[in-house]
Amino acid sequence: MSSGHEPGANANTRRLTWALLLTGGFLIIEVIGAYIYNSLALLSDAGHMLTDVSALAIALTAIKVGSKAPDDEHSFGYRRFEILAAAFNALMLFAVAAYVLVEGVQRLREPAEVQSMGMLVVATAGLVINLVSMKLLSAGKDGSLNVKGAWLEVWADMIGSIGVIAGAILIRFTGWSWVDPAIAILIGLWVLPRGWALLQDTTHVLLEGAPDGLNVADVREAIAQIQGVSTVHDLHLWSLSSDDRNASVHLLLATDADHEAVRAEVAVMLAQTFGISHATVQTESLPCASTGIPHK
Repeated sequence: MSSGHEPGANANTRRLTWALLLTGGFLIIEVIGAYIYNSLALLSDAGHMLTDVSALAIALTAIKVGSKAPDDEHSFGYRRFEILAAAFNALMLFAVAAYVLVEGVQRLREPAEVQSMGMLVVATAGLVINLVSMKLLSAGKDGSLNVKGAWLEVWADMIGSIGVIAGAILIRFTGWSWVDPAIAILIGLWVLPRGWALLQDTTHVLLEGAPDGLNVADVREAIAQIQGVSTVHDLHLWSLSSDDRNASVHLLLATDADHEAVRAEVAVMLAQTFGISHATVQTESLPCASTGIPHK
């Protein structure tokens, strides 16, 4: 996650702000259009666009809040805010999808008249907004996971807009009103796995799981290969947000080992080999158990 003091953070903030204003403004228009034209597919797409607005707001807020320095009450800083907000976003995805699915089944049983032309106009405008937002975010998505996540949300909503446009055209030429709830159900079903994946990712971070791509056994073996290290224990790998890697470890060293040199070598190896940005390495001449300190 970029902080407010890193190169490109100000540019990312501007991109996210413009994308948020465009998407948030159109969200209001789409909800009104769904009500006026009686389109559940539009309402479903609006629900998905609501998650876009949330993702953009999360990314923007995470840059601002995450840049705050640690203090006495929050010694780890504020980067975990991104994860809490993302978990909320996942729950919101489930709520929107559940509503759309229930309402969609009801409308399949009792089809309602849909004004396809109005539905088509609103969905087309939504597609244009999505394309503009994607263009704004594309320049920063490769350098920031926050921006990339927001870009993916907008990309996914673009697919939903295309589905609504196709449905509006089909209703226009066939009169099949059941197409509207059918497309809404498809969008809802498509959103559910994405919400589940997001909830899994955030829960993994909140439970202090090992960051993606890191295997505890591999890290332990690499540390054990360093000269002077006798045993490795109390090894913990975790992340505070979606794009950092942290570690803490206890090392029992050989009698003649230079503690400071071993600590420095381990820290450098963890950074260069595993991308671990912050490591706390405790070296010991006696096993923890012999000093009365329990260890794993």
